[in-house]
Amino acid sequence: MAEEQLDDWLADPAVRTRHRRRCAASPDELWAAAREIRLSETGTLGRLVRWRIPGTAPNQTFRGLLAEYPFVVLAEGERWSMSGLCGRIWTLNRDYPRLDGPEAFRTWSAPGTARVLFAHWVTPDAGGGSTIVSEARVAPVDRAAELRLRSLWMVVGVFERLIGAESLELAVARAEGRR
Repeated sequence: MAEEQLDDWLADPAVRTRHRRRCAASPDELWAAAREIRLSETGTLGRLVRWRIPGTAPNQTFRGLLAEYPFVVLAEGERWSMSGLCGRIWTLNRDYPRLDGPEAFRTWSAPGTARVLFAHWVTPDAGGGSTIVSEARVAPVDRAAELRLRSLWMVVGVFERLIGAESLELAVARAEGRR
């Protein structure tokens, strides 16, 4: 997956995070391991997701989570996937509209909301290993949403750096047979 593909969906985000982890396993083994990670295995990240999306089962895989409401799969390939959601991500309410497909994400423009893109991919490394990458992008649709997003990011940005790679570390450990 090329970064240009991400730019096609969300080119100028106000927030962008990226995490990567190197693995001794092959790209196919790492991608398969990543697709099996469950929310309950990630500790803090899993609890946070379940708090923000009430009703999400602890044994839900991240793959499953990112493929159903409130998310929509935007595009996917052999060892990569992109999903998105829209709404007022800074509220404590579950304020995420149901998107009827990728084009609804692309054209979303409701005032006071944001578009959020999640992308995951695995690339081969020289020598037979691989790297898994996770990138998130958030773009507010207007000035009001931008101000709310900035306030939210001042609080959660610090924590994202601490927990954002939890699932990647688990995928690498599983692919390498350490878990």
